[in-house]
Amino acid sequence: MQKPHIIVICGPTATGKSDKAVEIAKSLPNGGEIISADSRQVYIGLDIGSGKITPEEMMGVPHYMLDICEPCNIYSVVDFQKEAHAHIQDILARGKTPIICGGTGMYIDALVYNTQFPIVPANETLRKELEQKSLNELQTILQNLDSARYETIDTQNPVRLIRAIEIASVLGSVPVIHREAIYDVQWVYLDFLDDVLKSRIHTRLYKRIDMGMIEEVQNLLDQNRITYERLEYLGLEYRYIGRYLAGHITKQEMLEQLEMEIWHYAKRQRTWFKKYAK
Repeated sequence: MQKPHIIVICGPTATGKSDKAVEIAKSLPNGGEIISADSRQVYIGLDIGSGKITPEEMMGVPHYMLDICEPCNIYSVVDFQKEAHAHIQDILARGKTPIICGGTGMYIDALVYNTQFPIVPANETLRKELEQKSLNELQTILQNLDSARYETIDTQNPVRLIRAIEIASVLGSVPVIHREAIYDVQWVYLDFLDDVLKSRIHTRLYKRIDMGMIEEVQNLLDQNRITYERLEYLGLEYRYIGRYLAGHITKQEMLEQLEMEIWHYAKRQRTWFKKYAK
């Protein structure tokens, strides 16, 4: 049987994926509709810091998987996979082309390859205990439990480290994940030379500061919709702004450390997505 055709737009942060997705959607004879594959854009209120596309920028193209969960809650890759699959089927049934757009590699892989994840229920007691530990401590725990999984995981992502520890604690190790390509994928990989991408990251960061990114986080804290601990686990912009607002670092330190961390993140995205670049 012929596999359903979808388009996936991927690449490092700050490469213009959202704009490209809209451009492609509007150029398709049958029309395209966009599914965001970004692990932070699913959260309500995380707008400027996550680079969430605005209604004006959508230019009338339908977008899905945005603003579907409160930031105090955890939205897992399994949650994303289930809901995004349903959107793909709906888009296809209406004769449109699904366009997956984002920089969260695990979300995209879970969708494209219908990844089957190990069934291990959440252990809230263990999670609360692990959430009190530093990133280095989490890395050490996983490395001791399952060195093979440690070699393949994003070691800078505490949420994924905790989930891997949770699974390995029950099963002894994180099993090899079953993957099966279920779509005919047209990959669109976006990237720039290092100097250009670094410049784009710098410009975008300061633009977001001017747009009110710090105030966005402060408002979420004032409304009790998020905690400093949760900001730490959301990573990147939210982690470093949280540290600044908590008085742990100065504004200049926040900007310097954040810009460096975004660059490191972009390089990790390159490593993940380059296998799809033609």
